[in-house]
Amino acid sequence: MADERFARLVSIACHDIRTPLATVHGFARTLARVELADPAPRYVEMIEEASAQVADLLDQLVLVTRIAEGRYQPTLSEVDSLELARRAAADEGVEPEAVGGEGASVQVDEVAVQRAVGQLFRAARRHGGLEAIEVSVQGPIIELGPITKFSGPVVSGESLKELGAPAAVMVIEELGGSVEVDGELARIRLPQ
Repeated sequence: MADERFARLVSIACHDIRTPLATVHGFARTLARVELADPAPRYVEMIEEASAQVADLLDQLVLVTRIAEGRYQPTLSEVDSLELARRAAADEGVEPEAVGGEGASVQVDEVAVQRAVGQLFRAARRHGGLEAIEVSVQGPIIELGPITKFSGPVVSGESLKELGAPAAVMVIEELGGSVEVDGELARIRLPQ
């Protein structure tokens, strides 16, 4: 009962944070259209980027609390796994063409899973101290690597060093998929 109450409280807090965040983001966008003296334009750009990041974190936290409360109602659609992996790569600044392999039709909540796959790419790079990762798709399985001894526990969701990776694992597992680390590879199995 306490866990459900806590999850609900987190969900309400996320909702309450959105209003002031929208104000900050809106005024930053307004200031971006005004001619300002240097270095103010860069500061406004940084405020815009940071407010967008906070909004994304809130979205992830809301999704995780919905899963924890059993209130997650995914909107499933049929998507090609290779295209999904390429879009997730592009979201993370990885050239989509660098993602190779052969896709397959998967049944997923497209927006949530694309974000989740991107978060796992980011965790592998960030916690592995890597500039780049390699991504390959074989049917419903997306493989990424190299996975280091530091990034492996984060990518698998075992080590809670950030919100993105464990949230990603929760989303993928809730839909019937899996995330596992095997040596220097991580395998994201998407549900068919």
